[in-house]
Amino acid sequence: MQHRHINVLSRRQFLDRSAKIGMAAALASLTDIPFAMKRALASGGIGTNGKKVLFIWLRGANDALNSVIPVLDPQYADSRPTIGIPKDGADSNYSAVGPCFDATQYSDLGGTPRTSADDTYSYASAIPLGNGFGALHPALKFLAPVYNSGDLALVHRVAYPRQSRSHFDSQRYWENGTPNNNLVNDGIFYRTIYQSGLANTAPLTGVSIQSSLPLILRGSEAAMTNLSDPTRYNLLSVPSPTGDVKADAALATTGGYPFPSKLNRELLSLQYRNLQSTLGLFAQIDFSENGNTFRDNVKTDGDVDWRPESAPGSDTQGYYLFPTSNVKNGGWRRPNGTNVAAKYVVDPSNSTMDFFNKLKSAALVLNKTDAIIAGTEIGGFDTHRGQGGVTGAHANLNRSIGWSIYALKKFFTLYADRCTWDNLIVVTLSEFGRTTVENADIGTDHAEAGVMWVAGGGVKGYESGVRSGAFNLNTPGEFQANSPLNWFTGPTSTSAMFGVSNGYLKRNTDYRSVLGEVIRKHLGASQSQLNQIIPGYAVPTEYLLSGGTVADSSTVSTAIRGEVGFL
Repeated sequence: MQHRHINVLSRRQFLDRSAKIGMAAALASLTDIPFAMKRALASGGIGTNGKKVLFIWLRGANDALNSVIPVLDPQYADSRPTIGIPKDGADSNYSAVGPCFDATQYSDLGGTPRTSADDTYSYASAIPLGNGFGALHPALKFLAPVYNSGDLALVHRVAYPRQSRSHFDSQRYWENGTPNNNLVNDGIFYRTIYQSGLANTAPLTGVSIQSSLPLILRGSEAAMTNLSDPTRYNLLSVPSPTGDVKADAALATTGGYPFPSKLNRELLSLQYRNLQSTLGLFAQIDFSENGNTFRDNVKTDGDVDWRPESAPGSDTQGYYLFPTSNVKNGGWRRPNGTNVAAKYVVDPSNSTMDFFNKLKSAALVLNKTDAIIAGTEIGGFDTHRGQGGVTGAHANLNRSIGWSIYALKKFFTLYADRCTWDNLIVVTLSEFGRTTVENADIGTDHAEAGVMWVAGGGVKGYESGVRSGAFNLNTPGEFQANSPLNWFTGPTSTSAMFGVSNGYLKRNTDYRSVLGEVIRKHLGASQSQLNQIIPGYAVPTEYLLSGGTVADSSTVSTAIRGEVGFL
């Protein structure tokens, strides 16, 4: 006799499946609207208020604890005897609330006052954030002007429920906006642009500059643009630096021939017309190395001796903003014409140069077109072995993060065209954090919570002399002051750095709340649109908006704060 198995669901399984079904229904509603009516989705201000987003993926999982450092947590130094960043003297240097890189102790852009013009990166201690608790890795020194001007929020302890330790899965969840759901094949920023109603009416809306279109911009109802190298091919893939006029004309002509009615597809026709329009837009942008003339308006880092190759004499400008070659990588050229490696702004590897070339291209797209969202990626953050401390592999990655945000602020301030710094948000993403305790290979392994950088002229960072974006402490002006979500410290049994599995930093913020705040408050989505873009907002038990207690398992619950309030 054949026995039929009875499927018995626990209460938790029932709630979990119900939530996923609700999310699937919300996402399905995106494709249930007749094509001709999709422009009516634009009930909010996405794409009409002049606001834009530039995202940077930190692929491999950044070690947040060695970027934005809880230096006064008594467990930090003990957990990282080799890769830990030492304090600068007494605890009082960090416990006092005040400006980051205080001018009485540090030079304008960080570090001890230099003894010569060639010791840019000689500072070797954790640099106070001025919030009474935390510090920056010394390689992040160029974040100081952005942070001190109140344009940077450092949102720590960010993750999602039931955190995956898989790079592939976790990156997918960050990009599709539905943690632990592998069935959703479109991305958060794709849905954002789709909800704007501009996806198939404007020639250029979302752009990535990397090897392939990332999931965060991918979807089935509209085509976003991806360029691996905008200087190699034109958009019709004609391999000529200036484009082949005859080939372009021939390809354009084919678009004029009518399709048989049964084969005609409105979406394909619109996408082709958008492609032609996009080709014209990109032809007006100089993506070449010769076009990389963007420079700081001050003598960067007080380096009065630096001379660019093109200006051997007196020069009032500073370093190039996008170090796409060693010639443009900081103050490498000294008055006598020699090159000094210590003056490189970022690690002079080919991969670093490639990243800044892609970052420059993404910035140009937002600044020269009506595109709403653009971004790129930088890899190398999977630091299991030989991570390094003050110097080394992770320090070099931190240098790229710090300089990229500084450079973007200067670019969208000094060279603003269709996008200003006040209308831009720069946001970083990374799939998870890393273990609190260093491993036997002098590196760190996969863990839970990490940090997100959010920068822009509209960000609420430095307020009333108190850092409101760095750590969630019980300090006036801090986000969620006097809440139970503080960065608690003490023995291993109570330290936030061991809050998960006795070894991982525990989250108190969901990454979807960070992106949701950007999409609604900055880009202008309505709440109903946001519920479609990030379905968790429509599920009360997710607490993405106002915070609450989320059940991570049948025995573990986690308090999260909802949206942070940096905008």
